[in-house]
Amino acid sequence: MTAKLPSPTTLIGRHVRLEPLGHAHVPDLFAAAGRDEEVWRWVPVHTPMTEQEIGEVVDSRVQDPDCVPFAVIRPATGRAVGVTCYFDFSATDELLEIGGTWYGRAVWRSAVNTESKLLLLTHAFDDLGMGRVMWQTDHLNERSQNAIRRLGATHEGTLRRNRLRPDGTWRDSVHFSMLRDEWPAAKQRLTERLAAG
Repeated sequence: MTAKLPSPTTLIGRHVRLEPLGHAHVPDLFAAAGRDEEVWRWVPVHTPMTEQEIGEVVDSRVQDPDCVPFAVIRPATGRAVGVTCYFDFSATDELLEIGGTWYGRAVWRSAVNTESKLLLLTHAFDDLGMGRVMWQTDHLNERSQNAIRRLGATHEGTLRRNRLRPDGTWRDSVHFSMLRDEWPAAKQRLTERLAAG
């Protein structure tokens, strides 16, 4: 994409804080998700079995010129429990993608993902002036697809044989989006869900 990426920033919620990802987060991330094959099942890397290997995953995100990566921090503990990113930012076309998301299994089915996405979407639409936010995921990853749909995103289609998985098989990529005029209703639903839970 064209245009300069948005500057790294810290986004603060009640359940999570998103801060620029760095190598200092590696020990927490390894404690949260290292060696857990289920966490890494749909992430396009081999399961990190050592702290060094998870450090390489973190470094690859930090060094990616098309990525703005965030560490997902639980404020109660100050520890990183996952990663989420912006990709493919274009100020001209008013679009970006949210992806590269993974969390330690201990925070699955909690407020962590909902609030992380609420913070990212609020920043994208309200601060950065985006008109379109996108997601894509493996066609076999039903948990991710359902989570994206619960955000209020619209399924747009599937790109067949789109990406090579680490095991050498090919994935189809399921694409979703949310537009600026859909954001207010989605924001209200997500805010109410967090307040209720």
